[in-house]
Amino acid sequence: MGRGERVPRGPGRERGEPAGSAVKPHAPACDRNRDPILAVLREHFADRRRVLEIGSGTGQHAVHFAAALPWLDWQCSDVAAQLAGIRLWLDEAALPNTPAPLELDVARGPWPESGRFDAVFTANTLHIMGWPEVEAFFAGAGRLLDGAQGGKLVVYGPFNYGGAYTSDSNRDFDAWLAARDPRSAIRDAEAVEALASAAGLGRMADVAMPANNRCLVFSREKG
Repeated sequence: MGRGERVPRGPGRERGEPAGSAVKPHAPACDRNRDPILAVLREHFADRRRVLEIGSGTGQHAVHFAAALPWLDWQCSDVAAQLAGIRLWLDEAALPNTPAPLELDVARGPWPESGRFDAVFTANTLHIMGWPEVEAFFAGAGRLLDGAQGGKLVVYGPFNYGGAYTSDSNRDFDAWLAARDPRSAIRDAEAVEALASAAGLGRMADVAMPANNRCLVFSREKG
């Protein structure tokens, strides 16, 4: 990955500028990665209808994806501090398929009820979360998609494989993460897949993305 792909951010994903004013938060990384991610979502969410985005950050991804995939109801969520900035993006776009964002902390909840959504999406969150939060994320996503026929989970971000970095830039980024917050780290894809499997989600695809990122696609069957 190029260092320019990463921006300092809080508990969710690409944070951009603080959301405490009337100026929409903006993360340049969202502008760069949105179309490669969209291509994955267009394929794997073609038969989905209700998506929960976890860690919506600035809200940029939400308006881009909801506009391009109008058959989806795209539900943003994030910790309370991020919601005002997300609302600025949603209100300006005024799309019919982006309801008001939900407050959601993956470790503390409140998680929506099972069956309300048939897909979950998150981008650049797992390496920001501590490992207990990553565990809570997959457990919560598994419960949320329980009983959703073919329910899908798409996770975007950098991953290690076999305990090894995929690039020198990912190694440098991981060192930056550790210096910023010792709980943060690029996650091993195998460890993430084990959590998904324990939650009843099997890996469908591992898609290479620009800047040494990946999209991991998981699915569960009914029951």
